[in-house]
Amino acid sequence: MRLLRRGRSTAVVAILLAGAIGIISSTQTWLSVDRADAGESILVPGADALALLAPLSLTVLALGTALTLVGRALRYVFGTLALLAGALLTWWTAEIVFTAPVSAVEAIVTETTGLAGGTAVSDVVASITPTFWPVLALVGWVLLTAGSVFTLLTANRWKSGGRRFRTDAAAHSEAEGPVDAIDSWDELSRGTDPTR
Repeated sequence: MRLLRRGRSTAVVAILLAGAIGIISSTQTWLSVDRADAGESILVPGADALALLAPLSLTVLALGTALTLVGRALRYVFGTLALLAGALLTWWTAEIVFTAPVSAVEAIVTETTGLAGGTAVSDVVASITPTFWPVLALVGWVLLTAGSVFTLLTANRWKSGGRRFRTDAAAHSEAEGPVDAIDSWDELSRGTDPTR
């Protein structure tokens, strides 16, 4: 029950943590390529192994930050977008972790060796070994997916921001009863003449 009461902070922290893991891991070595021609091993960073890693991780960070500010309808929109990003990133990262495809290293191998084309690259690659970073990223995407699902399940229970953060007419409607000096100043700040 305590987890449900802190729904917004739980979901936001999970999503932000996943995005941060993605950004950090995009700069780290994801794959090590041993060459068949006895050349030096080629290290492939996450951003090269998975081209959309950094942009989607930044998007996840933006969605997590925005969830702290938006109303109920946008919570569902942003939660759905985060869930979609989590599903895609989980799929792509799992493919790299479990199958280590040549396509994930092709660009770097071509840049390093000057060989182009799938067959030529496959011939020069003896083995591809994933490092710790794609595994950590995969854990982050599972966390992102869980945080997104939690957002969609609990978004209607999140408390809204206080009256001072609202801009709609309901937030600025006149209070019942007498108006004191502070309320008059608030009315002036909103551009309303309290003396009418």
